[in-house]
Amino acid sequence: MRALIVEDEILASEELNYLIQEHSQIEVVDRLEDGLDVLKFLQEQEVDVIFLDINIPSLDGMMLAHHIGKFATKPYIVFTTAYKEHAAEAFELEAFDYILKPYDEKRIAAMLQKLELAFKRDHAPVEQHVEDGPATTADGSAAHGELVRERDTNSHTDRRINLLRNDNIIVTDTADIYYAEAQEKVTKVYTKNGEFTMPVSISDFHSRLPQDTFFRCHRSYVVNLSQIREIVPWFNNTYLLRLRDLEAEVPVSRGKAKEFRQLMRI
Repeated sequence: MRALIVEDEILASEELNYLIQEHSQIEVVDRLEDGLDVLKFLQEQEVDVIFLDINIPSLDGMMLAHHIGKFATKPYIVFTTAYKEHAAEAFELEAFDYILKPYDEKRIAAMLQKLELAFKRDHAPVEQHVEDGPATTADGSAAHGELVRERDTNSHTDRRINLLRNDNIIVTDTADIYYAEAQEKVTKVYTKNGEFTMPVSISDFHSRLPQDTFFRCHRSYVVNLSQIREIVPWFNNTYLLRLRDLEAEVPVSRGKAKEFRQLMRI
């Protein structure tokens, strides 16, 4: 992996560079201090990850990240800052992580390991489909292996999502999400690793998930279809869904019941 450090404090830049070399195989190709210099650099060279301070000259880190987000090929962005209050905006920008200063070596090491694993996963070769089209089962449906390979062609943002907890961005595999619930102006997300409160509407949150796996079963709920353990018929042709490993029950509204039956073939 090729990395760029954007930091206007020399000691912080040197410390981060040392930690990257000490705890990863990532190559730091340059260290810059000015936001406009970064844009000029990225016009000529590509990097896989940018370690980005927020408080930098000419163009601050948040504005710079907005510009980078419009690139056809987007590098991972890891914000490095002394300020907690930008974490929610970093989540909106789909940053890979949000590291607070002063640096904690264990936290940096864990982030770097996670980053290298994500890069390896996101750049794994995709198996090609046969020329005659996807294999089918006896009933004419696509074989499971072909479906998996087709899903693997999605971008890395389809297979993972950033969740926010205590000012930290937790990069989460979408398969680990069980369901999400709208609560006033936020969305509660329930995963195998606990609960998260996201500062977005449930419609916005649903739009960031793989649409073939996550179903808007109710005005206030989104469910991971692959995590359904039991479908319980309820009144007025509605359903309650019981999920693996959780006690909670997720409702399917009357308006969504027909679409749900078609998806689940019931």
